[in-house]
Amino acid sequence: MGLTISEKILRNHTDDKNAVAGDFILAKVDKCLANDITAPIAIEVFKKVTRGINKGVFDKNRIILTPDHFTPNKDIASANQCKILREFAYKYNISNYFEQGRVGIEHCLIPEQGLVKPGELFIGADSHTCTYGALGAFSTGVGSTDLGIAMATQRCWLKVPETIKFIYSGKLNKWVSGKDLILYTIGKIGVDGATYKAMEFSGEIIENLSMASRFTMCNMAIEAGGENGIIEPDKITEKYLKEKNITDYNIYENDKDAYYEDEISIDCSQIEPQVAFPHLPEYTNPISEVSAMKIEIDQVVIGSCTNGRLEDLKIAAEILKNKKINTHLRCIIIPGTQQIYLNTIKKGYVRIFLESGAIIAPPTCGPCLGGHMGILAEGEKALSTTNRNFRGRMGHINSEIYLSSPAVAAASAIDGTITSPQYINT
Repeated sequence: MGLTISEKILRNHTDDKNAVAGDFILAKVDKCLANDITAPIAIEVFKKVTRGINKGVFDKNRIILTPDHFTPNKDIASANQCKILREFAYKYNISNYFEQGRVGIEHCLIPEQGLVKPGELFIGADSHTCTYGALGAFSTGVGSTDLGIAMATQRCWLKVPETIKFIYSGKLNKWVSGKDLILYTIGKIGVDGATYKAMEFSGEIIENLSMASRFTMCNMAIEAGGENGIIEPDKITEKYLKEKNITDYNIYENDKDAYYEDEISIDCSQIEPQVAFPHLPEYTNPISEVSAMKIEIDQVVIGSCTNGRLEDLKIAAEILKNKKINTHLRCIIIPGTQQIYLNTIKKGYVRIFLESGAIIAPPTCGPCLGGHMGILAEGEKALSTTNRNFRGRMGHINSEIYLSSPAVAAASAIDGTITSPQYINT
């Protein structure tokens, strides 16, 4: 029986060369990631593991620390969290520590900086580390304890996941993006439909999908319970890597006789832009039905590790150009990194956003996890391009979060209700 790309990568990172789906392995990781929330806990674990043996990190060039969640520092507690990262990074001369002013939202920043490659095993103390599967890496979130041990030993216990193959065919309708495809998929299988499985995205639609949309889809694999999301590298991947001057990487391909736990075919010609209703990403509805409901909103957020890339902001700018944000709501736009922010300025998007009445925030996770820069009050409703809409996720426990693509979010910011971009004259 042949192997999937996920099985091949994990087998190549363990001494057990017969490992298959379902086996537990002690894996040798390529990269470790932590942020201002998870790193301080991992650092305490690291200190316990290395106490008395005068041992540093396994490789100062393979550990990445990003103060991006509650930054710029929201309060004293968040400042202390960042201080812990900073001191640890300086003590062990961590090459990839990104101080505020150079940092970005981690899952936008790391691919941008060329810090992840096809074929790598990448772990992060953040559940959306699965984003990097878009480049053909096996990337997955782990607990801070696992990460602290890995920073010292380069080792992590993992279970080799079975793979569900998703095959996307047909033709994309106007305004449908990777965000809509993954929301539709989660709506189809549920938030536990891929629990501890590899979600492999394939088919003619994926082969022609932009890297930004691929990152979005893999980013939200965890919202279906997936251990990782992954896309087999192709010409679009190689073009992206060439732009980052990355040449030394390993391409893994699925065997023709690879075993899949399930294969799910999706006809994209039937998919409209999607909106996920509170309080789970699986509560998805087509925009044609949602528009008719005239759901009034108080806040729109465009950004995050899911949709904070330049392509996302370009779409928002096209819709918002020469339009005004509805006076009954606030619209917060968050570029994913400093470079993305700079590019939005160069391309004139920032001017469009400001003239429309939007708020531009520095690169930060901010409101996505109820951190800052967009907390919801009791009873408020938000439409967001983020990845989670759990109860209380973005503020008060009695607030509501709807999820959508940047196109739907921008159109809704103009209209004041959740609406389709087709109803906005662009």
